[in-house]
Amino acid sequence: MENLLPAARRVIENDELAEVMAHKGKMVLLSRVTEYDINTRCLKAEYDVSERCLFYNPGMDGVPSYMCFEFMAQAISALSGITGKILGKPPMMGFILSVSSLEIKLPLFKPGTIIQIAVNEEQKIDAVSTFSCSAAIAENEAAAARVMVMDVENPSDFI
Repeated sequence: MENLLPAARRVIENDELAEVMAHKGKMVLLSRVTEYDINTRCLKAEYDVSERCLFYNPGMDGVPSYMCFEFMAQAISALSGITGKILGKPPMMGFILSVSSLEIKLPLFKPGTIIQIAVNEEQKIDAVSTFSCSAAIAENEAAAARVMVMDVENPSDFI
């Protein structure tokens, strides 16, 4: 991956994201990052919904919208990984501590849809951060939540 700037409107595709995230293989869900700023702690990403999605439900012909919190969490992970890369640190594992105020406005995301995810850090105390998150389709809000996460250097200490 080329050198990253602290803030950029730069597309970082799925295969590049695997270099900065602890997720690997099929677990790297985001299709791309479109914008980020490590100083203001915000990131925008997209996910292209398809039948290949790990959470695709053939009976519903889509991805249940409650899975949007995982896309939000991965956007947070991408921000953490990009920040780490800029600071010369390896990707860290993160834990979702809570998802609150989850508001879902659609029952599912259909194949062919592009979900736009935005995450903004509201608060950070030590390794624990709280983010306001949203998911939209064609700039119409589809879901919103507050997600609390914790970055850990050695996950086995917590398992």
